[in-house]
Amino acid sequence: MNSELGIDFSNSELRIPNSELTMRFLAIIILAIAVIAAAFHYAKPLPSTNFDESFLPKADYVKYVAAGNDASVAGLFWIKGLTELGDSFLSGKEYTYLSHVANLCTELDSLFYTPYYFVSAITPMDSKDTTDYVVMRRALKLYPDQWRLAVSHALRLSKGPYPNKTAAANVMRPYFDSPDTTIPPHIRMMYKTFELDTMQTETAIEMVLNDVMQPRFKKFRSSFYNKTYRILGYRNKKTAADSTVLNEITKTIDLFADGKISPAQAYNHLLQLKRPEEVKLDSTVAVSDSTVISAADSSAVADTSALN
Repeated sequence: MNSELGIDFSNSELRIPNSELTMRFLAIIILAIAVIAAAFHYAKPLPSTNFDESFLPKADYVKYVAAGNDASVAGLFWIKGLTELGDSFLSGKEYTYLSHVANLCTELDSLFYTPYYFVSAITPMDSKDTTDYVVMRRALKLYPDQWRLAVSHALRLSKGPYPNKTAAANVMRPYFDSPDTTIPPHIRMMYKTFELDTMQTETAIEMVLNDVMQPRFKKFRSSFYNKTYRILGYRNKKTAADSTVLNEITKTIDLFADGKISPAQAYNHLLQLKRPEEVKLDSTVAVSDSTVISAADSSAVADTSALN
């Protein structure tokens, strides 16, 4: 008899044999296993995720498990990402998650250069997934001397699903005065192209003429020919007429830079060269005439005598 509760368990009718109790537990366990097996058997198969970014762990969780081996774990994730990318080439299925893998890898090891290089090289310009923006901002912060990464990112910003040429110009501006001798002249001037593309035609022409006269742009004068050509609405030089326009632009800028025509003459004449379908009537813009500038000799003066 239990002295605390006052219950007498000495009656044999209340006792349950150990063997019978064990059988009851086994029966419950077997039933549970049977239910789980039946559920798996009749359940629909899970869809293939193809390494979907939703299944990528957060970097904070991975760092906790990695126990200080962040760089090694980042390498393992990157190998998995490249494997999935290779499989997509063989199977023909699109693989769009490499930038997500790169983001995780560079969060774990920000100095891991390879993901930056791959993301800048293979991300489609029109991709609506902008995870690569995060990756490339991290890349340019840690590797500011890698101008090729900057070029890829700037082009993506300017031609992506949400074009932002001002941001593209800001990315490329530091490379104009860079001491790196491997940077080509047209790359140094790329920021100016993005800047001019954000302006109205009249404002952009005024900016070009102002830049042509600045000493720091003196050796880049030839780059302004094509920039002005683009500003005026042209994109190629395949036709004779387009080539003539480029020649006129070149001649006008050279005459202006050499002080042989006035800023007003150069400005008005360049506006005359704008593509006809894009010309807008504006009474505030004074256009002298539709003639072209003739070649000026060394004694040419800055007046209308320089125009035929």
